[in-house]
Amino acid sequence: MPQTRHRTTERTARREEAIETIVEEQPEGPAGPVEPKVSAILVVHNQAAALRRAVEALERSQDRERLEILVIDCGSQDHSARIDVEFEAVTVMRLPHHFGATKAMNIAMRTAKGEFVFFLSPNVEVAPDTVKLLAERLDADAEATAVCPLLVDADGRPVSKIQDLPTRATLAAACRGAVVPNASVDLQREVVDVEYPGIDALMVRKAFLKSMNYFDERFGHFWADADLAARIFGTQKKFRLYPGIRATWHAAPDPDAGDYLFDVDRTLGAAAFLGKYDGFFAGLTFRIAAIFRALAGFRFREFTALLSGQKLDGSQSM
Repeated sequence: MPQTRHRTTERTARREEAIETIVEEQPEGPAGPVEPKVSAILVVHNQAAALRRAVEALERSQDRERLEILVIDCGSQDHSARIDVEFEAVTVMRLPHHFGATKAMNIAMRTAKGEFVFFLSPNVEVAPDTVKLLAERLDADAEATAVCPLLVDADGRPVSKIQDLPTRATLAAACRGAVVPNASVDLQREVVDVEYPGIDALMVRKAFLKSMNYFDERFGHFWADADLAARIFGTQKKFRLYPGIRATWHAAPDPDAGDYLFDVDRTLGAAAFLGKYDGFFAGLTFRIAAIFRALAGFRFREFTALLSGQKLDGSQSM
């Protein structure tokens, strides 16, 4: 009996060894798709050349396989909507009209797969390490909801777009076309807390955007970023600027400059912002004042649009 048990043990051991050998010799299956960590969102309208430069820079990013690039074209008449012909890994969403950046960004955010959303102007050219470094900083900082790089011009000089949260006075100045002064920022520090960095190059946790049900679509093209800043400020979370992380701002003419509907949208958005944070009558009086200014200046199309709350595509009213 001992010999029988010994032979049985040997046979079992040989079978197990053979099974292990077969398992080890099996070729590894194909690796699954890499999930993006960051989704870059670019809203574009007749900015084909700038968009091409911005996408080329994103394609050179470190950890490119963890980066999703989403372009939302707002009814462009140039080649902007065909950028995916040149860059196959870019996803383009084509809207029939210019509904404003807010609706466009909301459509993209609901599609985005990344944990972080990186809003990027077509006029901004990132460095190869910009996206990776911002994602690392945001990932490691539980207090931060959003982070941004320092914008510089082509010669490396800072082009600050950092402001304080909007007030009635600064909103009125912006709607009149006046230059609103930038906030004072110490660029010698490694990290700076800011109130309102704008949205030209801004990385935000998607979970926070989802918790606020994305952007408030009472804002058409302007001030959704101010609303985001106010929401983050209200939660006592942080916007953080990293002066050592850079991206290049290329000044370019606004493709929508001179269109009175964009001027109207800026004013209606400012009124909506004031109504949301300073009370209904603050927003109402701001809008009424703009209506009377348009009337006094004989800007009758602007007067009618302000009165009706006409949207950017000209087919909707508030």
